[in-house]
Amino acid sequence: MSDQNQEDKATQCGFVALIGEPNAGKSTLLNRMVGAKVSIVTHKVQTTRTRIRGVAIHGSAQLIFIDTPGLFQPRRTLDRAMVSAAWTGAGDADVVVLMIEAHRGITEGVERIFDALPEKLHQAKIALAVNKIDMVKREKLLALLAQIQERVTFERVFLISAEKGDGVEDLRDWLAANAPDGPWHYPEDDLSDLPIRMLAAEITREKLILRLHQELPYQLTVETESWKDLKDGSARIEQVIYVARDGHKGIVLGHKGETIREIGKLAREDIAVLLERPVHLFLRVVVRPDWMGDPERYREMGLDISDGKK
Repeated sequence: MSDQNQEDKATQCGFVALIGEPNAGKSTLLNRMVGAKVSIVTHKVQTTRTRIRGVAIHGSAQLIFIDTPGLFQPRRTLDRAMVSAAWTGAGDADVVVLMIEAHRGITEGVERIFDALPEKLHQAKIALAVNKIDMVKREKLLALLAQIQERVTFERVFLISAEKGDGVEDLRDWLAANAPDGPWHYPEDDLSDLPIRMLAAEITREKLILRLHQELPYQLTVETESWKDLKDGSARIEQVIYVARDGHKGIVLGHKGETIREIGKLAREDIAVLLERPVHLFLRVVVRPDWMGDPERYREMGLDISDGKK
């Protein structure tokens, strides 16, 4: 037997897709599984636009998580591209974890996902993770589980709190046990296959969404324009924030630039933690009315407009 075959027998590597409605806790679960911020987490819905892979090691298994955009009723080009990306990401996985919120139960959106599962993921191994169990009483949780059991059959059902970590270890154990035999796809110290420039842009976009409470996430996007590693070990990063209207630019800048400075400070701190070194972050805001219809902007986000039109 060759050394390669021995290595294949000794390790497992599985792709895990996290799917569900927007704001179901997929990004929070991904970050907890990986142990670092690789996907943005906000209280706004539909903040995940791309299929972000996070890499976690559990025993001899490497788990590669695909954090998909939330599944919802698409109304525009970006919506359709996001939903298409979610189903494509799930279809590419070895195991799919559907997440629903315990306190919301089987919503209309969850019903639509249940209906789509046989067609979209007929060959996949699917587990259900009922998230935010700390928000409901036991009786309500048991009633929800009975409803689900009558509606759909899953490989396993897990009761978790992605934010607090309850039940996450059991889910991780199961995922590792169901990972196919084979060599690891990534080096042991890799957290994500998303380019670091895009991760940095995602962090800044998270801060923008959190700070601009009433503004839609769709109204802006962030791209890392330049990146220079300096001699002292720090990084100089320049990012551009694209907005659709002049009025949006004023909102992002804030009175005398206060808002953009606060966002820059918070983003710089998180990016420095991610890179484990000092960061000099420079932000500028550009009005581009047609950015939401520009195929290049979608490609930067890892989305395909043609997929979204299908």
